[in-house]
Amino acid sequence: MKFGAVYMAAWLWIVPGIIVCYILAGRARKRGLGRFAADRLLPVISSSFHARRRKIKNSLIVASVFLMALGLMRPQWGFRWQEVKRQGLDILIALDTSNSMLAEDVLPSRLGRAKLAIRDLVKRLRGDRIGLVAFSGTAFLQCPLTADHDGFLLSLDDVDVDTIPVGGTSLAKAINTAMGSYEGGKKQHKILIVITDGEDLEGGVDRAIAKAKAADVKIFCVGIGAAEGELIPMTDESGKRSFLKDSEGNIVKTRLVEGALQKMALETGGMYVRSTGVEFGLDLIYDEKLAGLEKREFKSRMEKRYNERFQIPLLFAILLLLCEPLIGDRRGEFGVRS
Repeated sequence: MKFGAVYMAAWLWIVPGIIVCYILAGRARKRGLGRFAADRLLPVISSSFHARRRKIKNSLIVASVFLMALGLMRPQWGFRWQEVKRQGLDILIALDTSNSMLAEDVLPSRLGRAKLAIRDLVKRLRGDRIGLVAFSGTAFLQCPLTADHDGFLLSLDDVDVDTIPVGGTSLAKAINTAMGSYEGGKKQHKILIVITDGEDLEGGVDRAIAKAKAADVKIFCVGIGAAEGELIPMTDESGKRSFLKDSEGNIVKTRLVEGALQKMALETGGMYVRSTGVEFGLDLIYDEKLAGLEKREFKSRMEKRYNERFQIPLLFAILLLLCEPLIGDRRGEFGVRS
């Protein structure tokens, strides 16, 4: 046997609560009778009261509450095999993890803000598969396309600027790695979302765009950062804060470069959004573009469907509640109480 709503076990605390109330009520009743008459007269005064039946009635109430809580936990046993079909999109997110994403022109940082926005997007997905590509000077498939959104979020949490050991930024490698991560199927369901400040230090973007266009992969771009530029804060092992410098000792300033991002989106039939403090852009892309796309039917599979048995404890709970008023607490009484 298994339970479909184990969290409902929290309602079981009511059972010991009722038992404690009955115990306290019994003691209070006994003290009240003690003030009313002497102990030697109590058996005579209460000769018509049947204490055992009162305990039985109380036990029926406790048992019925327990069974109702058990029913809320949805007990299940026995199962059947059922074919489950799922429809959705294949969405790969390419997230820039270069040092420039540490810039704080967007709070808490470009990378931190992007991760928060991705988490919000995942909450809206229904049946879609999502994957993650981390890139800087090279690219790495951090999480393959999966319908396990919780697993995806765990992979997302592990991403930082140290994920890729190669410095720089290569948009071409991000696109090529993403394209190699798609499985077979209808091409119109392949979506790539690139989140970056747009600085490209490696080149080859035009060839990557051409390959994506030929494969019918739609690229959606979110540009993050300030066009006027921002310094890149760095923290050393001792916790001392400074700013990133180039090989000649000059402080590096990073800025949003939109040209390549706009070109990628335009030529592949995607969409470019510039991130702002109010609207990051992923929700806009999903609402205006992705939500209206035809859903792909993924490979169906057989799943166990356990049979719900919550009706059984609820039935017994009702029967016990119906029986309780039929048991009188007076000697020689059976039926509705007088």
